[in-house]
Amino acid sequence: MIQSVAKKIAKEQIAPRAKEVDEKGETPWENLKTLAENGFFGIHVPEKYGGVGSDMVSHVAVVEEIAAVCASTSVSLSTQALTIAPFLIAGTEEQKRKYVTLLATSQVLGSFGITEPGAGSDVSSLRTTAVREGDSYRLNGHKVFITNAGESEIYVFVTRTSENRTRGVTLFIVEKGTPGLTFGKKEEKMGIRGSVTREVFLENVMVPKENMLGDEGDGFKILMNVFNETRPVVGAQATGIARGAYEHCLDYVIERKQFNKPLHHFQMVQSMLADMAMKIEASRLLVLKAAMMLDQHDSNVVANSSMAKCFASDVAMEVTTNAVQLLGGYGYVKDYPVERMMRDAKITQIYEGTNQIQRIIIAKEIIANALK
Repeated sequence: MIQSVAKKIAKEQIAPRAKEVDEKGETPWENLKTLAENGFFGIHVPEKYGGVGSDMVSHVAVVEEIAAVCASTSVSLSTQALTIAPFLIAGTEEQKRKYVTLLATSQVLGSFGITEPGAGSDVSSLRTTAVREGDSYRLNGHKVFITNAGESEIYVFVTRTSENRTRGVTLFIVEKGTPGLTFGKKEEKMGIRGSVTREVFLENVMVPKENMLGDEGDGFKILMNVFNETRPVVGAQATGIARGAYEHCLDYVIERKQFNKPLHHFQMVQSMLADMAMKIEASRLLVLKAAMMLDQHDSNVVANSSMAKCFASDVAMEVTTNAVQLLGGYGYVKDYPVERMMRDAKITQIYEGTNQIQRIIIAKEIIANALK
C-alpha cells in the first residue's frame, strides 16, 4: 500500500521537478514538504515517537520509488534515517521523545557528522575531540562532506574521547545555533546536486553530558550498528536510480529506429536490456532480504547489509552507464534524464562506506562464519 502511494507521488509530484532540482543545486524544500505530508520520513519509526510504525521493508520500498525519479530527494529520506538510527539504537527515552519525534515528523532536518579530512572509510582515525569539563563536554574538530549541513537543526557528531581507536569513540547531539558550530561553503558536486553538502567546524562547542548518545566509548559499536541499518537504504536508493534509467532506456529503444527498424529488434540491445533487468531485480531482492533481516533483528545481517549496498550500487553505475550508451548522443545531453542518473549513481558506490570496504566486510563475515 505505502509503496503504491510513494510511486504515485513520485510520478506526479517529484518527477516533474527533478531536472530543476539538479540544475538549481539547492535543497528541494517543496519535495521535502510532499514527503513529510505523507509520513515518509518516519516510516519505520515507532508511532510513540511520531513515526508511522511500519518496517524497514516498507522504508526501502519508498526510497526506491523516490530515487527512481529524483535521487537528490531520496537522499533526504536516507539522511533522515541515518540521523534517527543512533537515537533508536542507543538513545535514552528522553532523547527519543525530544529528537526522534522532531525528525520523524520532519519538523526539522538532521545530519550525521562522521567523515573528516583524514577519516573517511577508516572511521577509527577520526580526530574530532570531546573533552569532559564538569558536567559538559568541549567539542573541537572538522567534519567534511556532511549532508544537509547548515540546513539541519539537529546534528549527531562522532568524536574521540580517548586515544583508543575504537573504544575511544563517542557520539554527541549538537543543536544548530550552539556557539562554536559553523559551516563551510556548499560543495559543488557531480551528482545528487539537490542534496546540500558542506564542511562543519566545531570550535569549543560546549554540550551537556545529557547530549551524549549511549555511554562514553560506545560510539564505534553504535556506528557499526547504524551502518547495518542504513546500507540497505543506500542499496534501495541505488536500485531506484538504476530502475529509473532502465525505464527511460526501454521507452527509448522501443521508439527509436535505426537501419529501418526499432532498436529493440537488435540482439545486442536485447542482451543489454536483459542484463539490466536481471541485475536490477537481483539488487532489489538483496535489499529486501537485508531489510527483512533487520525487521527480524537477525544478528547475521552484517554481510547482507553490505552485499545489498555494494551490489546494488555497482549495478546502478553499470545500468546508468549502459542507458547513456543506448541513447547515444541523446543520453549525453541534459534534455534526457539518464545523464543525471549516471552522475547520481556514482555516489552510491562511495558513501555509507566505499564498495571496497564493503567487500572487506563481506569477506570477513563469510570467513568468520565458515570457521565457526
